[in-house]
Amino acid sequence: MKYKELLLPYNPWWDNPGKAFERLPQFQRPIYDEIYKGLKEIPQIISITGPRRVGKSTLIRQIARTLISEGTKPENIVYYSMDDPALLRAEVDHDKFFDSLMETARKNAGSDLLYIFLDEIQRFERWELFLKKYYDLHYPVRFAVSGSASSPIFKKSRESHLGRIKDYHILPFSFREFLLYQNRENPVVIQSFDEIYKTGKAVMGMFTKHPEYAELKKVTIPEISPELRRNIDEHLARFLIEGGFPEVWTLPDWEMKQSYLFDNQVEKVILEDLVLAVELRKPEVLKRFYISLLENPGRELNFQQLAQDLGINRATIEKYFPLLEMTDLIHHAEKFTKSSLKVRRGNIKCYLVDLALRNAILRIQESILKDAQILGLYADNLVFNALMKWEGTVNISYYREKESEIDFVAHLGAGRYLPIDVKYKERIDGGELRTISNFCERLKCSTGIVVTKTWEDFGLRERLFYMPLPQFLLLFD
Repeated sequence: MKYKELLLPYNPWWDNPGKAFERLPQFQRPIYDEIYKGLKEIPQIISITGPRRVGKSTLIRQIARTLISEGTKPENIVYYSMDDPALLRAEVDHDKFFDSLMETARKNAGSDLLYIFLDEIQRFERWELFLKKYYDLHYPVRFAVSGSASSPIFKKSRESHLGRIKDYHILPFSFREFLLYQNRENPVVIQSFDEIYKTGKAVMGMFTKHPEYAELKKVTIPEISPELRRNIDEHLARFLIEGGFPEVWTLPDWEMKQSYLFDNQVEKVILEDLVLAVELRKPEVLKRFYISLLENPGRELNFQQLAQDLGINRATIEKYFPLLEMTDLIHHAEKFTKSSLKVRRGNIKCYLVDLALRNAILRIQESILKDAQILGLYADNLVFNALMKWEGTVNISYYREKESEIDFVAHLGAGRYLPIDVKYKERIDGGELRTISNFCERLKCSTGIVVTKTWEDFGLRERLFYMPLPQFLLLFD
């Protein structure tokens, strides 16, 4: 088989680089620059992992576009998707395919540096052995691979590619990314968001360093105008419904959006990715278990009680739970202990990687925006997802003793903690903050963060640092 013919449809820049990227989005996610720099400068295989439909393939094509604009010859860039049905043809020899691909690419490039991008790499059996071969032979090639279900797909790579692979994990768009995208045609607004982000990063850095009160009193963030606040509030309401999967935003109605999310993020993940990766035998049981978790985001769960409620064996639940985390459908927080490394068996809290999945699967409509209780749970989930991206933290847990609870505790290392309580309501009674204040006193925390609903809440008050939810979310990519 002529492998160049197989590759040609995936590499339109070989024939016409001017038209190849006409439909490619101009908007680049904040992580793009880091990945591009890594590909150019780090002598390792680059892997781009994450859930389905978060823009991994788009990002790869954007890299190809940048490489060509900076002078790389189009024929030196090879892209191929390993889920191409052509690979199932009888004349394709899988054992020789990779070598043939490399030979074809080398003929195109001559002695120049090659860039080879392999999408949906998990579809190709023993892919890690072929990459290891060419990496160890010091071929003049930079590999970038991507896949949907990151942990199962790249389990082998962590074993056989130790020191050879640098992973960039991409999740659905954060609220800050969502705002940047929706306002991409308004440079003045984008500049305002960037200023909030830059000064906010400095603020969060102070929390990481465990500052004293004197430093906290100096903290300021650029003033947010009423007009900009309205912009942010309107987009936050939409984000709570539609989430961070970019292809959803352009679909014409909510019914189509719900069907799209369910098909791509549940059906295909469970019935295709996990069946392929771990030979899952009872996908319908796993699906039922997952849907049960969607009903209670951020609420404390007990596996034994959950098993009884669902009529599923507890051992089955304990086996399936890590699979849902592997594919970025859920994340979890464990109960607080002073040791960030100690695993404490018992109750946990479960959070969704994207709230739109709950809305789609449970067929929830925009009426939830009027439900204060649900909005409180959604605010907790957004804060957790933001904290998971916070550099400088060792772990995120939650605190609960009897009736006293703190939503999150950031472990900062060396026995230092930062409690974060989410109070997404118009008015906060003083007694509601007694637990976080006592926690700060007992564990000698300089401060704690209270995430609120009201824009006017910002700054240090009686040892606690207040910050409105939208402003807090704008500090994280």
